[in-house]
Amino acid sequence: MKTFNIIICGTGGQGIITLLKILTKAALIEGFNVKSSELHGLSQRGGSVKTHIKIGKKIFSPLILPGQADFLLGLEAQETLRAKNFANSNTVFLVNKHLIPIPGANLKLNEIENNIRNISKQAYFVDAISITQKKLKNSMVAGVFLLAYASYKNFIPVSLKSITQSIKQIIKPEYQEINQKAIELAKKF
Repeated sequence: MKTFNIIICGTGGQGIITLLKILTKAALIEGFNVKSSELHGLSQRGGSVKTHIKIGKKIFSPLILPGQADFLLGLEAQETLRAKNFANSNTVFLVNKHLIPIPGANLKLNEIENNIRNISKQAYFVDAISITQKKLKNSMVAGVFLLAYASYKNFIPVSLKSITQSIKQIIKPEYQEINQKAIELAKKF
């Protein structure tokens, strides 16, 4: 397998670092070499957070160069557009239809979707927060829902089984059941 490059982006408080840990552990379970890096500003205050994950046989550096992402998971739409320099025409985008207002700099969701679709024809937009809130009464698992959806659709080279095992090792016991429900919901979606 060639190196597979993943960017996960969004804002502080969305669980991006947790998703990084889950995905990294799941790739290790499958026997891949993995390198990851987190780049964040004021993440505790809703600031920009971006993680880089490389999965393959031999990985030497965790950082992904511009234009080299194979998959871009965006938990917030404006932050996803901000990460577009990592994408190319073959990058698969999976974007949560969620906007956090930025004073004086807001784009509309349809403008963001159009911009991303101009980069790649493989762009998928899912209202994960609404789906998980409606079906599970818990929007905090929107990231796990999207990660499971990406695995189920083969957007990433990591299986749902490994993601489930990883969650069992990383997530506290009291949150295991809701995360498993998010994985099951992603399969149905």
